[in-house]
Amino acid sequence: MKFSENWLRELVEIKADRAALAHALTMAGLEVEELTPLGENLSGVVVAEIIGAQKHPEADRLQVCKVDAGSGEPLQIVCGAPNARIGIKVPLATVGANLPGGIAIKAAKLRGVESFGMLCSAKELGIDNDASGLLELSSDAPVGRPLADYLGLPDASIELKLTPNRPDCLGLVGLAHDVAALFGSHVKVPAQAEAAVTGAACRGIRLDAGADAPRYLGRIIEGFDPTARTPLWLAERLRRAGLRPISAVVDVTNYVMLELGQPLHAFDNDTLQGDIVVRHAHDGETLKLLDGSEVKLDTGFLLIADEKKALAVAGVMGGYDSRVTDATHNIFLESAHFAPAAIMGRARKLGMHTDASHRFERGVDPELPRRALERATELLLAIAGGKAGPVLVAENPSDLPKPAAVGLRRARLKRVLGVEVADAEVARIFTALGMQVETTAEGWRITAPSSRFDIEREEDLVEEVARIYGYDRIPTHIPAGELALAIDPEARLNELAVREQLAAREYYEAVNLAFVSHALLAKWGIGEKLVPLANPLSADLAVMRPSLLPGLIEALSHNRARQQERVRLFEIGRVFGAGDPPVETPSLAIVASGHARAEQWGEAARPLDFFDLKGDLDALIAWGGEPQRWSVHADGLPGWLHPGRGARVARDGQTAGYLGALHPQLAKTLDLGPDVHVLELALEPLLGRRLPKAQPVPRFPAVRRDIAVDVPEQMAWSQIEQAVRSSLGAALVELRLFDRYSGKGVEAGRKSLAMGLILQDASRTLTDDDADHCVRNAVAALEMSCEAKLRG
Repeated sequence: MKFSENWLRELVEIKADRAALAHALTMAGLEVEELTPLGENLSGVVVAEIIGAQKHPEADRLQVCKVDAGSGEPLQIVCGAPNARIGIKVPLATVGANLPGGIAIKAAKLRGVESFGMLCSAKELGIDNDASGLLELSSDAPVGRPLADYLGLPDASIELKLTPNRPDCLGLVGLAHDVAALFGSHVKVPAQAEAAVTGAACRGIRLDAGADAPRYLGRIIEGFDPTARTPLWLAERLRRAGLRPISAVVDVTNYVMLELGQPLHAFDNDTLQGDIVVRHAHDGETLKLLDGSEVKLDTGFLLIADEKKALAVAGVMGGYDSRVTDATHNIFLESAHFAPAAIMGRARKLGMHTDASHRFERGVDPELPRRALERATELLLAIAGGKAGPVLVAENPSDLPKPAAVGLRRARLKRVLGVEVADAEVARIFTALGMQVETTAEGWRITAPSSRFDIEREEDLVEEVARIYGYDRIPTHIPAGELALAIDPEARLNELAVREQLAAREYYEAVNLAFVSHALLAKWGIGEKLVPLANPLSADLAVMRPSLLPGLIEALSHNRARQQERVRLFEIGRVFGAGDPPVETPSLAIVASGHARAEQWGEAARPLDFFDLKGDLDALIAWGGEPQRWSVHADGLPGWLHPGRGARVARDGQTAGYLGALHPQLAKTLDLGPDVHVLELALEPLLGRRLPKAQPVPRFPAVRRDIAVDVPEQMAWSQIEQAVRSSLGAALVELRLFDRYSGKGVEAGRKSLAMGLILQDASRTLTDDDADHCVRNAVAALEMSCEAKLRG
């Protein structure tokens, strides 16, 4: 936001110099990014008129001008500006004047011709960067008047670096409220009077965009003079705000935008057909814009259209075919409120950034359109004449934002700021900011004006008091150090313990972005329940990751490409699944490749295999103290896992994750070798821990019985273990698998497993009959559920 200091001082009384004003704005969160003094030390520079001009006898590019400076006799000035000509009024630096930049004006001879002063460009005067020629003044500029008085100098151009939550300060009137609160003064902005309606021209307006465009106003102004020149005071304010004066209509709309913060647009009324329609664009619809570019739109764009064609991209830029030209005498002037979400990102999608989009996507006061339309009408009629028709209004009140009261507790304010602010000062601050204040027993109820989109909760009100009261007035205290330490529940492991355990097993922790590309997920065959980003940073970061493994494998591949033969990485983070809202699941992933052990002399090198990674998983499970609740199964594997070297990991029968080697086809696609093994688990089941419970040492001895059964080769030990434990219950203290055999004496396709049953009863000594009964129950269960046969 760039503006003239003098303009701001006209709107609000500021009892401070320029440096103090800039400091106060910055300390209030409205950072002054640049401050450029304009027209300093212009004494001796006056308005002059060129009344004669001849070619210099000794130089082709110089002219000898006769200049009327209002002092009686014309002055002779040698000038090389290309636009120097008879009849124009320009600035004249007389002999003795000192211009910005240290230029001292003296009488001189140029190529043998005397010159008594210098005709000046805007750059030489320090009021603009234009050095292409002399600064041409209005034809009614009074000859001989000091230029500083005529142009309202000295002044300064101030540029603020506003945060996105302060769109109200993108207009001088909104900024004036903050300045009034800072300096204890009042805003000097009169109520906007309605322009006299002298015309009857009307046009229908239809709102077909729902909540995206809840309010649209327009007015037809007929018979204005398109050649009317913008007044000097208005043109100068635009220049000092960084805008170039163009024409009366454009300059007025820009001026009102800077003054109030409401973007406006004018259409050539004679090019419009039928009603104005505010609607969404059709997919693939095209429009030629004011800058001459033709854009292709989709249904996410808002359009201003008539009954035949599109006229403008709402909140961004007008169309070329309906633009106001030098031949335009009748205009349709629009002023609207658009929902910020409907404009956000649209200009960037078209590869542009406009003053209108900058304001609309941050939020413009929904009550401003009427006031801005009346103000623009008032200025345009005064400058270019014409007849103003009635204000045409279309709105959906139910879709307009409604300010809500927010409570501020006195005790909360004091606790957060660390200083007690007087009640009267708090009320003054909010009143000066244009807010309604209601005193309550605990503090205040504050209703923000419709322009303050950022006031939503108590913390926002605390911030307002802090920045206006002054951060420099809030004392600095050393923290007391009284920390409320959170105690981890005993039934849950700390994530740090998992990290330390993995680090002790030679894994390095990796941290990857939570975004991945569609293309990478397609390689993994993952395409369901994805959470796409509405506004991704790039195409490679367009989806929230549904798994940690794709990103972790990319890190592994990156390391292997840099001569790291043995890579072992893990990551703990969240994965995302589709839902309303999206489902976030804390997860753990491990990837490993290369040799099972680091290179050494005591053990021969061998490649990593499934059981190495399973050993790491068993070590993590053992920390929870309940390994019997976990099981590994060969069914239900995802497509990215090797069908013969992978497993599904379950806790209490519920799938918790997957373990094994990458599928050969995926490994080939990712340019990896066959030795890459992965593990991914939901983190919460892994963090569960059995609470330690004291119990007496058993008084009665344990009994061991060994049995050997042959079972189908594909039968998993987890299923066998579950069958035995279920059949024996509390009597079984421990189950030990101590032998596996297949070959001679065992049928093809089967295997022999020998296991020890450790039996014990806390209340008595088990007899041989008790032990034999347990063995019979275990064998029966195995025969029924595992196709087992007892071996002799």
